[in-house]
Amino acid sequence: MLDGNLVKTRKFKEPKYVGDPINAVTIFNDKELDEIILLDIGCSKNNTEINYDILEKVVKECFIPLTYGGGVQTIDQMKKIFSLGVEKIVVNNSAINNPKLLKEAVKMFGSQSIIAGVDVKKSFFKKNKIFSHVSGKTLNKPLEKYFIELQEIGVGEVFLNSVDGDGTWEGYDVSTNKAISKLLNVPIIACGGAGNHKHIHSLFNSTDVMAAALGSMAVYQKKDFGVLINFPLKKERERILYERV
Repeated sequence: MLDGNLVKTRKFKEPKYVGDPINAVTIFNDKELDEIILLDIGCSKNNTEINYDILEKVVKECFIPLTYGGGVQTIDQMKKIFSLGVEKIVVNNSAINNPKLLKEAVKMFGSQSIIAGVDVKKSFFKKNKIFSHVSGKTLNKPLEKYFIELQEIGVGEVFLNSVDGDGTWEGYDVSTNKAISKLLNVPIIACGGAGNHKHIHSLFNSTDVMAAALGSMAVYQKKDFGVLINFPLKKERERILYERV
């Protein structure tokens, strides 16, 4: 989400308008999704306040568990977000710059309510680096050590987003998700790169991640085609999960 609109990026760039978030949620309700993760990509980068009005409208329309992330910097903001009916909060930039906030949040709201978001991008030498969507640069923090620190803080889940895979339809970063899911006991939600059902199969068959997040596949007809809010029904998803490539 950006400026109250639903957008989709490619490698965290070129946000394209795909619709109204409230209308999209209404359609997703009928698809019986397991969870919706709504990320406001402008709040942290532009240092603006969370759009509580839009969030409240989305929550009222949403009959699916809703997770929110974007611009969360204080406990008071979290209290307000939870008071609207949001079930979980993703903390990304603040987790990097203020791990004490993460600790306090876990203590106050419980591990099950707090997700650590980590954006990962490969360097020129193909080495995984933590990426800051605020500065637009990779960080020097040791990757595996940072994931361990998040686990020790007590977050309930990790949302691992591949910058290089975002919006490409080329498949998840299976090798990175495999390595991190073996490293941690905390459930991982993999994001970035899903383009077809085989990509989902490959992720689940090759890693220990808990969930696969879909972006482009859920809002476009297919790669390079127009917007069409789309998602397989529950029975179709169950078939997809139990099929083998």
